[in-house]
Amino acid sequence: MRRFLLPLYLLLGACMPVSQSEPATRAAFVDSSLPAMKVFSVPRPQPVRSSNADLSRDFMELAMALESGRELEVFTRFEGPITVRLTGSVQPSVPSDLDRLLHRLRTEAGIDIRSTAAPDANITINAVSRADIQRFLPQAACFVVPNVSTLSEYRQARRSARVNWARITTRTRLAIFLPNDSSPQEARDCMHEELAQAIGPLNDLYRLPDSVFNDDNVHTVLTGYDMLILRAYYDPALRNGMSRSEVMGRIPGILARLNPEGEFLPARRAARTPRPWIDAIQTALGPGASPIARRAAATEALSIASAMGWEDHRRGFTHYAMGRILQGTDPEAARAQFLEADLYFARTPHAELHRAYVASQLAAYALTENDPEAAIHLTGVSIDLAARHENAALLSTLLMLRAEALDLAGRVSAGTDVRLDSLGWARYGFGSDWSVRAKLREISSLNPLKRARGSL
Repeated sequence: MRRFLLPLYLLLGACMPVSQSEPATRAAFVDSSLPAMKVFSVPRPQPVRSSNADLSRDFMELAMALESGRELEVFTRFEGPITVRLTGSVQPSVPSDLDRLLHRLRTEAGIDIRSTAAPDANITINAVSRADIQRFLPQAACFVVPNVSTLSEYRQARRSARVNWARITTRTRLAIFLPNDSSPQEARDCMHEELAQAIGPLNDLYRLPDSVFNDDNVHTVLTGYDMLILRAYYDPALRNGMSRSEVMGRIPGILARLNPEGEFLPARRAARTPRPWIDAIQTALGPGASPIARRAAATEALSIASAMGWEDHRRGFTHYAMGRILQGTDPEAARAQFLEADLYFARTPHAELHRAYVASQLAAYALTENDPEAAIHLTGVSIDLAARHENAALLSTLLMLRAEALDLAGRVSAGTDVRLDSLGWARYGFGSDWSVRAKLREISSLNPLKRARGSL
């Protein structure tokens, strides 16, 4: 399954592709007195700084396998122009977010893809309720399946080979099911992940630090790395129906042409991620497990990460998961885990966004301990990272933390300005008024001055 984990601390939804008879997947506007919703405008993807030897290996594992580990016999993609249609009760933000995504796919990945109103579109994005989605996949926020266009078609075909990703030999028609009662960011994140899967790789790899094709859900929009993978996926040297050996023979030359700098960078050759660690992390962070089971699973994941000798973001993510689990019962032990996570994230190239998540946790500790300068520093180095990666939920959280720190430092006017700025981003990241106000109250409760005054 794909992306049903809780994305770090944000408690957004999740996504998952589906093999066999499974589909592929990811975990409201109201009139408001809050400031107008803010949206991202110009994308700022980071250039790829990876060895082509690593990228070739990544491409083969992403493109020629399902997330279960099952290898695919043939390479599949769309041939010719791709059309995308929106249907259903679509949130106001979705059409413009889709237009921005399609523009990026055309300009950054070189894919001939455009929107249409025609009913025979190659990809139909169906805006449906979360309840409709979870009626089929209780742990998913959205999903994509081949060879159907509507929910009723999927209902009839769901147990047949027709929607089995492992059995398809070409892509001509797919359906994405998107929640229309989630936050604007969640709907956008679903579009990025599911549309990338609809046209490109079906697998996810935990060892990728700078990609949406990773179940840790750190990245919420397609990265520069992802666009390079998709550009290679639609390179003229590849074609639908190629065998594994044929793709393997051509991808080094494709990457040498698309990423010439990567020919001279040393390979990292990150170790594969063992299934027992994946299972443990999914139990620790996924839905349904008891607190005792979560902690036991996180402990097992830490043991596996240590035994594997990992020094990368996966080790950091394991410590982060344990920190999240311990927060409610042992805050000091949780902080120690967050600090360990930050050490490993700092050692990993391209894991800057991971550190921004940790910074939000450590800034919260600084606030509760009446150390506003530490909180101001931690949020200051992370706010631009969250903005660059278009994560409004993380961005607004960091801004709210910074506003409380400024208040605590006696800079009340500056705090008021930052807090006001946070609300527009929170409207996009968290959606409903009550969600935004709940996040404000949660972060305000960390301020010792407000607790002392009984102002909460």
